[in-house]
Amino acid sequence: MNIRSAKFIKGVVKEDDLLDDGKPQIAFIGRSNVGKSSIINTLVKQPGLARTSSFPGRTQEINLFLINNSFYLVDLPGYGYARLSREGQIRVQRLIYWYLLDSPYEQKKVILIIDADVGVTDNDSKMLYSLEDQEKDVVIVANKIDKIKKGVYSRQMQKIQEKVGRHKIIPFSAEKRIGIKELLAEMFDK
Repeated sequence: MNIRSAKFIKGVVKEDDLLDDGKPQIAFIGRSNVGKSSIINTLVKQPGLARTSSFPGRTQEINLFLINNSFYLVDLPGYGYARLSREGQIRVQRLIYWYLLDSPYEQKKVILIIDADVGVTDNDSKMLYSLEDQEKDVVIVANKIDKIKKGVYSRQMQKIQEKVGRHKIIPFSAEKRIGIKELLAEMFDK
């Protein structure tokens, strides 16, 4: 898949006609500050398209990016720690679960991003279980592999594989531009 055009359309916080327009949706989900927006920017070759921040919880809407005028990349807020009030955290969690698990919208793929150096957290495991329970087509991206020391890389990737089971893992680094072709191929498989 060659991405020729990418543009931010809008952020949504509830049902929206745009999500019903028939274009496939590929959702990106993961912990706060795991690199969801950076991965999207790397895939579309536009560094500032999806806003990135060192501030956990920056994304608080479901951000839709129209790609090649034919499908959406959906940048979801992060789960887990965020610099938000308790009420704000609950609102964001409800939005994530609504879109992925309770809404009428269907995702072609759900890209679950984990921090390769940290490994699979309890929140990551809960999210994966919820997605599996809804029979979502999940791809695991182990992001920030450039942060793992070479001597422990194989062992760390094996630990991640044990935690995610049958799911394919794509090692990724936006900074070093590793895993781009593999992720694009997996996103558009089937």
